[in-house]
Amino acid sequence: MFVTSKSFGAPALADAEPRVRPVESRPGPSSSGASAALEGVSLEYEGGTTILEDVSISVAPGEALCLVGPSGGGKSTILNLLAGLAKPTRGRVLFDGAPIQGPGPERAVVFQDAALFPWLTLEKNIAFPLEVAGASHAERVERVDELLRLVHLSRFRTAYPHELSGGMRQRGAIARALATRPRMILFDEPFAALDGQMRELLQGEVERIISATRTTMVFVTHALDEAVRLGDRVVLIGTRPGRVIAEVHVDLPRPRRGAIGEAAVEDVRAVRIAQRIAEEIRAEVDKVAREEADGAWGNTNRTDGGDPRRHLGRGI
Repeated sequence: MFVTSKSFGAPALADAEPRVRPVESRPGPSSSGASAALEGVSLEYEGGTTILEDVSISVAPGEALCLVGPSGGGKSTILNLLAGLAKPTRGRVLFDGAPIQGPGPERAVVFQDAALFPWLTLEKNIAFPLEVAGASHAERVERVDELLRLVHLSRFRTAYPHELSGGMRQRGAIARALATRPRMILFDEPFAALDGQMRELLQGEVERIISATRTTMVFVTHALDEAVRLGDRVVLIGTRPGRVIAEVHVDLPRPRRGAIGEAAVEDVRAVRIAQRIAEEIRAEVDKVAREEADGAWGNTNRTDGGDPRRHLGRGI
């Protein structure tokens, strides 16, 4: 089912078009995952630059929420707020109904760079947060074994990060994030630097972990196929300042195999969802471009030639 706060205006697709209805709150699946919320959150830097403006987003326990939108909209800032690494200028950021005061072990972050400690083996990297949390040696060994099996890296437990591929390092980072059984994991474009084949593999790994653990996840990505594949819900963040433009519920069965737009996709509804989000993002990017250009790249059908800056470099 496709749900959005505004109409995307795409042509109807008989027997495949998801039904559109107003956004409504829906309970997430039962799990040990936590709820989270931004309530009327704004964030300004000193000097008056507004990063986020009156953003309200709720995340249900066990939900996989994906944030998409143009660069500069504050998607990573939203993750930092949920992680407790930043504080809002106005509004509240809540975790299980209580204000977030700072970082905590119940919220883990996976960055674009796997950020494994290069002087530790893979198993010691995964065990590190358990050691910090005071787990016994036996507990650490048992949990590390479990996580290495989960991400299919048991054979590489004694390898150092430089001996692993980029995809292996990222799987190791996910395992480390899961080590203390956090109730929420925050992903900041963790696959952006990987090739398409490796992205596909790791998307499958995360999708499998979503189904296996039901940990609440918030995932920032620029890849719409990734958002539709991984998310129970996709929230589109506008830019300058960041605000919620629309949200889409992705009621498609898992696993959602194949990259959107390629022949491997089995569900045309997934393609339509990605296309509609792309249309909305393009509209937002065009608006920003017009604002930045100060009208210089306006209507190309003007008979007076328009702003002369549009012709700079012509004839070179």
